[in-house]
Amino acid sequence: MSRNFLVVDPEESIEVLKGLASPVRVRILKLLHVDGSMNGNDIAAKLDLPQSTVSMNIQILEAAGLIRTETQKARKGNQKICHSTFDEILVMFKEDIAPLNSRVIEVSMPIGLYTSCEVSAPCGLCSTEGIIGLLDVPHAFLDPDRMKAGLVWFTRGYLEYQFPNNAKLSQNVIESMEFSMELSSEVPGTSADWPSDITLSVNGKEIGTWMSPGDFGDKRGVYTPDWWKLKGSQYGKLKTWRVMPDGSYVDGIKISPVSLADLDLGSHHSIRLRIAVKQGAKHPGGINIFGRGFGNYDQDIVLRLMTDR
Repeated sequence: MSRNFLVVDPEESIEVLKGLASPVRVRILKLLHVDGSMNGNDIAAKLDLPQSTVSMNIQILEAAGLIRTETQKARKGNQKICHSTFDEILVMFKEDIAPLNSRVIEVSMPIGLYTSCEVSAPCGLCSTEGIIGLLDVPHAFLDPDRMKAGLVWFTRGYLEYQFPNNAKLSQNVIESMEFSMELSSEVPGTSADWPSDITLSVNGKEIGTWMSPGDFGDKRGVYTPDWWKLKGSQYGKLKTWRVMPDGSYVDGIKISPVSLADLDLGSHHSIRLRIAVKQGAKHPGGINIFGRGFGNYDQDIVLRLMTDR
């Protein structure tokens, strides 16, 4: 059974350390790890805590990436289900992390460096300084300034990125592969209840779909620039797709039987990642992709290849 772990450098991961710096939040993390996913009311009842205390601490844990939440229908309205993100959290200084991660090949891809695209309006791109091209004009996605993009959004279609297969270049065997990115649905304005099916494909083969619960604008994203209007999309969920020998997972939950062997990565010099909202999606709620300078996580689309040596 695979385990998700997080390695934290205390000099660089202050938000994660803040998330852990509370007995209440540690109790919540332990409860989710031991008993599994549950809603805020159940957490409050299990820990004998006020609902307001639990709600506040869940927000801090989610902002730090230590838990993920999704909205589900309940008998009366909606409920927010909390999921544990990591099985283990290791706090280590950078000098100690390098040997631990020596078998990990990592490539960060700016969200504007896609190699092909096909999108429908409403759509657009912007950098940390302003809008790129024209809003709601798909041809704007061909603007050379797209390389500066920190936020892209569209209703249907896809963006495709071409990563180098550095494991093949170094003649290493890939034992698992993962993609990490910040995503949300896309709706005119924002709506926390606006589901969208976001599908990832690798080298032309679908590895699975995650349903984004909504488009979030209740507060400004941690890194979202001040000029970006508050009524626009502010942040997303940090999601990790992982392909293992036994199938594909999102945040540790199996979503498809597509395995590493199905992708045959050893035969390809590049790894083509397609991020799509398909025309026939059950929940075609659009997509926002957040990059550096926007959202709650100051990162590009990250590919990690875990190798045999």
